[in-house]
Amino acid sequence: MSRNEHARKGASRPAKRKTDQRIVRTRDRLGDAIIQLIQEKPFDSVTVQDVLDRAGVGRSTFYVHYSDKDDLFISDVEEGLGMMATALSRNKDKSDRIFPVREFFAHVADVKRFYAALVESGKINDIWELAQGLFARGIAERLAEIPRARGLDRARRAALGQAHAGALISLLKWWLDQSKRESPEHMDELYHSMVWSGVNAGASQTTPAASSSAMRKRM
Repeated sequence: MSRNEHARKGASRPAKRKTDQRIVRTRDRLGDAIIQLIQEKPFDSVTVQDVLDRAGVGRSTFYVHYSDKDDLFISDVEEGLGMMATALSRNKDKSDRIFPVREFFAHVADVKRFYAALVESGKINDIWELAQGLFARGIAERLAEIPRARGLDRARRAALGQAHAGALISLLKWWLDQSKRESPEHMDELYHSMVWSGVNAGASQTTPAASSSAMRKRM
């Protein structure tokens, strides 16, 4: 989930790109360092100096970017989750998928030591809460791109984003509790079958306002 998995693009002007890439590399090294360290020992035992030594970054440089190790950790995880949430849109995916469930579940399965470290540190609930917000926004934006969902207004897309983000996280937790018996591909299919059955059912229902209008006309 660190930044090195999803390198950000530099700015358009050459001089700016060079500066930005130095910053990105520094943040990548710091992010990678803390992710590695919390898999080796408890989060509370990791110090800023441990991170600096692992990343090969100076203390003054660290504090230019982050206030403390918690700020670094949350920032790094937030960027990774945000990149996952917007992956389909950024890649101009033409399918009806609203979230890369297959890729996300496979990634979580690959980083089981990191996940275990989050649970042990007591930070997993903070990560779920962070993921809920990021995924909800990403799903709402994705719904606006998919032809079969373009009839949904902005408020409904936002509501569905929240609902489907929560369902996604619940499904992931269940999958992990079940020792990942089903493949990520199957979980992707299951999730999206639930999503579209709900969206289609909701779209076919008449709104309260429309029902009242129809009633008045008949009267």
